[in-house]
Amino acid sequence: MNINKLVMKLYFLSTLILLSSISVVAQSINWVTMNEALELQKNAPKKIMIDMYTSWCGPCKMLDKNTFTNKDLISFVNTHYYAVKFNAEGNETVNYKEQKFANPNYNPAKAKRRNSSHQFSQYLGIRAYPTIVFLGLEAELIAPIPGYQTAQKLEIYLQLFKDESYKKMNSQEAFNNYYKSFEPSFAQ
Repeated sequence: MNINKLVMKLYFLSTLILLSSISVVAQSINWVTMNEALELQKNAPKKIMIDMYTSWCGPCKMLDKNTFTNKDLISFVNTHYYAVKFNAEGNETVNYKEQKFANPNYNPAKAKRRNSSHQFSQYLGIRAYPTIVFLGLEAELIAPIPGYQTAQKLEIYLQLFKDESYKKMNSQEAFNNYYKSFEPSFAQ
């Protein structure tokens, strides 16, 4: 093989690797902190989707690996929501509704295992992980959705809260009918 062909192959291969790595980076949810989402919401209102997780939670890791990597879900969330990844046992300080929430009993030695519950997750009534919390245009609580969700199951709630269909539902039966008739558009 002559040197020119080898150089061309290496150039082609390196370009291909670079383009594929850019593509992977571009295809992820634009996660922000809770405080950032609240600030962004002031100038460009969007609803907020919060992934309440803990460092030790297996289903939380599955959500990251299987659900939050779905290209359709990524595109939908980035377009219609501010996405927040919040460690419900972490030490981030959150300024929400003119209150400051912290985790005064946080123990850095337990960062990778069960730690004390954050005041913000307690305020929102989070009792299981993962829980995906939806907030409205004025950061008001819409609903917490506990448990692992596939992209297609999460799409039900993303659509329901995005277009505010939930406001027209006045019974469990109305939600059940919506749920049964919903046809997901996100790829599996």
